[in-house]
Amino acid sequence: MKSLAITELIHEAAALLLQSNQAVALTGAGISTPSGIPDFRSQDSGLWRRFDPMAVASLAAFRYQPETFFEWVRPLVASMLSAVPNPAHTSLARLEEAGLISGVVTQNIDDLHHRAGSKTVFEVHGHLRRATCIQCYRSYSTEGHIETFAECGEIPRCDDCDGILKPDIVLFGEQLPVEIVSSAQKLIDESDLILITGSSLEVTPAASMPVRSLNRGARLIIVNMDPTYLDERADVLIHADVVDVLPQLADELLNKKRGGAD
Repeated sequence: MKSLAITELIHEAAALLLQSNQAVALTGAGISTPSGIPDFRSQDSGLWRRFDPMAVASLAAFRYQPETFFEWVRPLVASMLSAVPNPAHTSLARLEEAGLISGVVTQNIDDLHHRAGSKTVFEVHGHLRRATCIQCYRSYSTEGHIETFAECGEIPRCDDCDGILKPDIVLFGEQLPVEIVSSAQKLIDESDLILITGSSLEVTPAASMPVRSLNRGARLIIVNMDPTYLDERADVLIHADVVDVLPQLADELLNKKRGGAD
């Protein structure tokens, strides 16, 4: 792909989105790092550069040493609670409201897409809005409790059996939420354009979700700072900050949809 100025690439991406019958966004940690949430795999600051994920964030570690998990996750939870949606999140919400994308499939657990106003969001790695007792399996809303945990670090327990409450996020060695993943894959399969933003596509199954649709001829736009294994298949490839690119893309699309001048 020839090197083009970012503005020209945004024009090309906008043209593809306007031609699309159904587009979907697939997002990863890179859309939330500008909001102050650390990612897991970046070379310099990723959490897995400092922690062994199997020791702190696996299902086995949670069951046998839950204190270690809660000690590790507490600052991450605090950062998510204090974070606010950034312009990249709100841009996707604007595009969905305008009917230019049909929804968001995300690897993130931070709830920022919902808080930005997106309506159709499939969180394939779970979320922090609910927690489940590992003994009696009662499900709890974390509203009001998660803030207390972030502040004082007290491990949350079930009111019925005193079992430990596990946040509804997917740990290593744990099955992904089948219905959510199936619905996310269906949305991607039905789309003729996929907008990948803020994901280096290193974690399956999210990384492989676009492939079937691409093999059937779907178009592909990638906005990400780092290379991905699908770069060579992208119709438009923008190696730039999502916070810079997505607002410009949304502005251009909404202006064109309203019949504004180019």
